[in-house]
Amino acid sequence: MLHTNTTTKLPHCYHQLRTFINARIKWVRDPYLDFAVQREKDLKEAISLKNQVLSTPSKTLPLYTASLLKPHLNLPTTTTNFSLKYPSLFLHSQSPPHLKLTPQFLSIHKDESSIHNSPTHRNDTVRRLTKFLMLTKAFKLPLYVIERFKWDLGLPQNYILTLLCDYPEYFNVCEVRDGRSGEEVLGLELVKWREELAVSELERRVGKDCYLGGKTGVRIMFPMCLTKGFELEKKVRDWVEEWQALPYVSPYENAFHLSPNSDQAEKWAVAVLHELLWLLVSKKTERDNVFCLGEYLGFEGRFKKALVHHPGIFYLSNKIRTQTVVLREAYRKDFLVEKHPLMGMRYRYIHLMNKVPKKKQ
Repeated sequence: MLHTNTTTKLPHCYHQLRTFINARIKWVRDPYLDFAVQREKDLKEAISLKNQVLSTPSKTLPLYTASLLKPHLNLPTTTTNFSLKYPSLFLHSQSPPHLKLTPQFLSIHKDESSIHNSPTHRNDTVRRLTKFLMLTKAFKLPLYVIERFKWDLGLPQNYILTLLCDYPEYFNVCEVRDGRSGEEVLGLELVKWREELAVSELERRVGKDCYLGGKTGVRIMFPMCLTKGFELEKKVRDWVEEWQALPYVSPYENAFHLSPNSDQAEKWAVAVLHELLWLLVSKKTERDNVFCLGEYLGFEGRFKKALVHHPGIFYLSNKIRTQTVVLREAYRKDFLVEKHPLMGMRYRYIHLMNKVPKKKQ
């Protein structure tokens, strides 16, 4: 049985009004954050194809079999054309036609596997996944929702067998009711609430006890950084200042008693979205992932409002055939302020992808 503390720590009975003015907040392109997204074009798909090759006993994949994987791996073209596009990653052998990995690709994979297998990284992954589930209020999610965040959370390929099974005191695979179909599906739940982890990144920065009950008058405000040339109307700036001054509601609190259309409820929704992105290794994820999770959080359109109303906190990029939500404060230009070890591996993959093999004389 999961025991939780469901009481709110702050007197949120006030600030129940909606004061956001009806002003159009235009979208302004950020070339640095667009490049941070564009840089990873085809990376996820290349890693997925790599994992398929390595899942075979021979570490090679017949091209016929590979051709069937195009929709499964979300490849932008046929598997053959995709692999030929990156000769520094994939090799083609004839008689019969097979696909295998280059030694350089294998070398980075082995280094990445060492990170996944290290106790420090495993504990960090468990901590982030635990906090991820703690954001859901029900403390459980269907596995297919977690699969959508698998890449962003930096989970290993077979994370249930290679990671979660070693932490039975944290996780349990169970059946959950799917809100879309109404059917029972496999899910993941927390075994128990972890109070020591119920501290958001913003709370950690200021010290959790600095603001509880307003004893010291410290207010937690969201860091904001607008794209150069982006200017908010004065009435919008005034609203943002008033909104920032509202009491911070921890994303790990249950604040559904707040009027859903109030400014205070919006600040809570922004806190949840901010913490979600902070838990991800690249501090970004596809917008559809955010909206899918929002359904299970009971936030419905709240995340959409957060993205529209707070362009200084979140950036929406239209690069690489999708829309990606980026946490602005996590980047300085196109570089991560705090680079996770897995991101170091991904940048090595990207460097290899862009490398043109020397032609034999």
